[in-house]
Formats: sequence, C-alpha cells, structure tokens
Amino acid sequence: MAQPNSGIGNVTANTGLVEMAMAYSRSRVLCAAARLGVADALGDEVRSVGFLAGKCQADADALYRLLRALASIGVTEETTPDHFRLTPFGKPLRRDVPQSAWPAVVFWADLLADSWTLLTECVRTGKSASQVRDPKLPSRWEQDPESGSIFRAVMGTAPAENYAPIAKAWDFSRAKVVADLGGGGGSLILAVLGLNPHLRGMLVDLESSVDAAKFRFADEDPSSRCDLIATDLMQSVPAGADVYMLKHVLHGRRDPEAITILKNCHEVIPQNGSLLIIEFILPPLVSHADPELEGRLMSDLNMLAVTGGRERSEREWRMLLEAAGFTLTRVCPVGGDNLMVRNVGILEAKPA
Repeated sequence: MAQPNSGIGNVTANTGLVEMAMAYSRSRVLCAAARLGVADALGDEVRSVGFLAGKCQADADALYRLLRALASIGVTEETTPDHFRLTPFGKPLRRDVPQSAWPAVVFWADLLADSWTLLTECVRTGKSASQVRDPKLPSRWEQDPESGSIFRAVMGTAPAENYAPIAKAWDFSRAKVVADLGGGGGSLILAVLGLNPHLRGMLVDLESSVDAAKFRFADEDPSSRCDLIATDLMQSVPAGADVYMLKHVLHGRRDPEAITILKNCHEVIPQNGSLLIIEFILPPLVSHADPELEGRLMSDLNMLAVTGGRERSEREWRMLLEAAGFTLTRVCPVGGDNLMVRNVGILEAKPA
C-alpha cells in the first residue's frame, strides 16, 4: 500500500523526520481494528455502521471514523454512506481465514509495541522494558490471556515452503538426524525434511510450543520422520542428532544465556557434527541509509526492549561460539526473494 504523505495533523511542515515520527498512526488504526474484531464483523458482507457497532461493542460514531481511516489505507471500502465491506487486502485481518494476519497484527502493534514505548529508558539503562517498567503497572503481555497463543501463532507457523531457501542453502546430504532447537510450529524442520527424504528430524521446544505444533505432524511424510521433544534449552538439549539448528533463538538472549544454550549443544553434539545458527548478521559498519539493513537494526532494538537480547555481527557470533567451545567454520548466505529469509545467514560451527 502507498505510504502516508500528510500524516496526522499539520502543526509543522511534514519533513521526512516528522513523517517518521507520525508513522505509528497506521499501526494504532490496525491494532484497534484487530482488537475490536472489525474484519470478522464484516465477513464477506456489506455491513452498516450500526450493525458493526453492535457486533464490535463500539460507539457508532467513533467506529465510523475508524472505518473511514481503514478505507483510506485500503483495508475497508465504503460502498454507500455508512456502509462498509472488507477489501481483499484487509481480508487476512479476519481471525477465521487461513494464514490470518490477526495474531501478527496484535503481536506487533499491541503486545510488543507496549515494550517499545519504554525504548528511551531501555537505551538509557541497557535493560529490557520488563526491567525498567514500574512493577505496579502490568504489561500488555501480562494483561492479555491470549498472549501465549498469539506468540505461538506468529512463530514458525508459516508454510514450510517459505523456509525452503534456508533448507537449500546448506548441504544436508551427509546428515542423518537434524534437530531444530526452539523450532516453534515446525516450519523449518518440515522444509528441511521435505527436501531431504533420507533425513529424520527432531522438533525441540517448550512443552506449550510442541503441543501447539502437533496438529501439523500427522502420520504422513515428511512429518512422520520427525520426533517432537519438549524441553527447556537453558536446562538441556536432547542427544541423538548430528546436525543442530537454532533459528532466531539466540538473538533473543543475552550473551550469558546464549552461551549456556550453546554449551548445552556442545555436550551432546558429535565431534563431526554441525551446529547451524540461522540469524541476521550485522555488518561491522553502518555508513549509509539502507532499507533492508534498517529491518535488522530495528530487530536489534526490538530485542533490547522486549527480551534483552541483541542482533550480532559475524565477529560477535564468532566470540560467542568460541566461549561455548565451538569454532565458526563458515557463513552461508541465504538467497532468494522471500522476505522471511532473505536477510538471514547460516553460521556453521563445529566443536573445537
């Protein structure tokens, strides 16, 4: 969709910097629509504002104003005065459609945005939002009873083919058993198994995540070749694989915690085994504006505010691995145009 060019209010000239400062407006509009259930109330029909206000338990006039704003960004369409329908672009905001965007919208625009409001204090102190927040004020994460299921719906539940570029970027032909540690809904391990019929797999995560992933692992190939194992990686890593993968797990951890997980991997990996860390790799120098690099650096600040973790450069990954008894042997770029994986790299490590 087109980017806003006038923003909210006209109290100052809308320079590029001011436009950036006002960019939250779209996020808040989408969040309100998701939380009110506007898309589900519309469904496939043209609905009146009065009908929608009743379904969404909202003030009719205020909801009309929200619906007009949604129409201006292409989510809804006003067909006749006071009547709206959902556009194809807005359809994924429904909770009842395949590949619904509802969990991701709430995850980013509500649950995590709550931590970003404390970014100034996070930078001032070097601590996460949970550490600097007034303990008497609960976070949105704590207030929402669905936060855990929303997190699991966002993490690792994309179609397995979206992760095929990662599975193709490293040669699994000599491997026998591949363990995906912290693998969420199982997308990556299913992609690897799908492209390598000779492999067996292990999906390893916390019990709640493993339970949520079970519906994808019916008795059919390639899921029949994968064992689901519940464990806390901070406590132990299951033995039995010759390749261990960690995709977007360690960036959510502070260095001491990341080293603990890596040491747990070191305890069980065979001497000729491989550890694959699939993460963003930051450059040693940021010398100019770069939209793709911006995403990685915003992720770095997201880790600071939300988990206390960080994105790392190749040098920082090397130091982390060496502290846990591994040697970084090479870095494999992941190609393709898929936005989900285009900016990640595979850091291959071996036991030192």
